[in-house]
Amino acid sequence: MKQLQKVGIMGGTFDPIHTGHLILAEAAYESFGLDYVLVMPNGNPPHKPGQVQVSMEDRIRMTELGIADNPHLRLSDCENTPLDYHYTYETLEYLRAANPGDEYYFILGADSLMSFDSWKEPGRICENCTILAATRYRMEHQDLEKQIGYLKQRFDARIYLLETPNIDISSHMIRERLRQGKSIKYYVPAAVEAYILEQGFYGCTC
Repeated sequence: MKQLQKVGIMGGTFDPIHTGHLILAEAAYESFGLDYVLVMPNGNPPHKPGQVQVSMEDRIRMTELGIADNPHLRLSDCENTPLDYHYTYETLEYLRAANPGDEYYFILGADSLMSFDSWKEPGRICENCTILAATRYRMEHQDLEKQIGYLKQRFDARIYLLETPNIDISSHMIRERLRQGKSIKYYVPAAVEAYILEQGFYGCTC
């Protein structure tokens, strides 16, 4: 009989994946006793139309390189399909059907939680996972706690706060540094940096 597992899900465009993403995944793994975390490049994110800079295949490859040395982070390419959009509720229902009994923990930023009820089928998301809302140390929680209370009442959501360090890194910042000919050393894993420079992504002039 298959042993049931606690599985984290961290989705994103990962354009490119960076150190902040990896620290967040590690924090979720450690804080909630997960068996592993699926790191899942988004196919065509509905909230970012036309904003993805490189192909899905290259974002998958960068993700693969970025997590290669961490045995409890696993690449998931289940959104690598021809579909125009991939909604979170659909991905969760697919995973639950494929692995009945496993518990899923969906990792998102606390700022995303504030607009969560505008997502596609938020009730179905809540039915299929526990939400881990990533906050930063010393973040003001008053508005967030009010939103959590609202979502619990409306959708019977299971939501926990995940505290993470204040690491001010974004994929947009990394792309801008590359366009300006600046170093991205330590902003991304070394293997990801090498791949970006080799491929000349993001208008790199380095």
